[in-house]
Amino acid sequence: MSLRQFVPDREDTAHSLVLVNSTAPAPVREMLVDLFEDQPVAVEEIEDETYETDTILLVKNGSVVATSPLAAVQNAVLLVNSDLFVTGTRGLEDLAVPDVIEGLDGVPFTLTGYPESDTEKLLLILISRLIERRAVRADEGTLRASFQRLSRIKDEQGTKTVYEQLGESDVDTHVYGEPDWIPSHEYDVVTHGGNGENFQKAWFVLFEPTGNPDSALGLLAYEISPRRWEGFYALGEAELAAVSTHVTRRM
Repeated sequence: MSLRQFVPDREDTAHSLVLVNSTAPAPVREMLVDLFEDQPVAVEEIEDETYETDTILLVKNGSVVATSPLAAVQNAVLLVNSDLFVTGTRGLEDLAVPDVIEGLDGVPFTLTGYPESDTEKLLLILISRLIERRAVRADEGTLRASFQRLSRIKDEQGTKTVYEQLGESDVDTHVYGEPDWIPSHEYDVVTHGGNGENFQKAWFVLFEPTGNPDSALGLLAYEISPRRWEGFYALGEAELAAVSTHVTRRM
């Protein structure tokens, strides 16, 4: 059974990002539109004296559920290269996820990697680091993460640093992927190697805190074609329990 079965069907959602009182150059506004062009999230622009200049609103079912400065979204996604995370230049302590991005939990997405897109896959990296940071700070619970190839843990300095931090914590950390390299005991993680479809195509990071299932946080993406992903991330046990059970029992 494929993990893809847990990715929600793409449907029109009631989410929209509204750029208010924009003074940003046209290229910046276009980058925001382009980032969500293939997502079930509308991007709009309005003037409203209630809000400060260059504010982004996350609107769901007609209500504002989160706000962020446009500058925060620029610094987190629009003007950022994923190499900052891969090389470890931007570590967990430097992570800043704007509220309007974090508030998109449960929204199904389709994202394209480099070279087709410079920024879309960054959303996956950003949310992955958010989950990993929550686990490190909690210093307990269980984290399960897949890499397609286990060698990415050592080859990507940023990932190596994060999983060294997790290994030094009291988090029960499990890593999954094709076994082209086996993490040494120095990482203090449980390794699950395999060559099946779920190992090759799934990207997940699932954190289950001890005794607090409502604080569970997870991401699941599935590579439907080279460098093209479908997935979602979610808060709370209900949305993640089936994914976690599948991974635990079948991988």
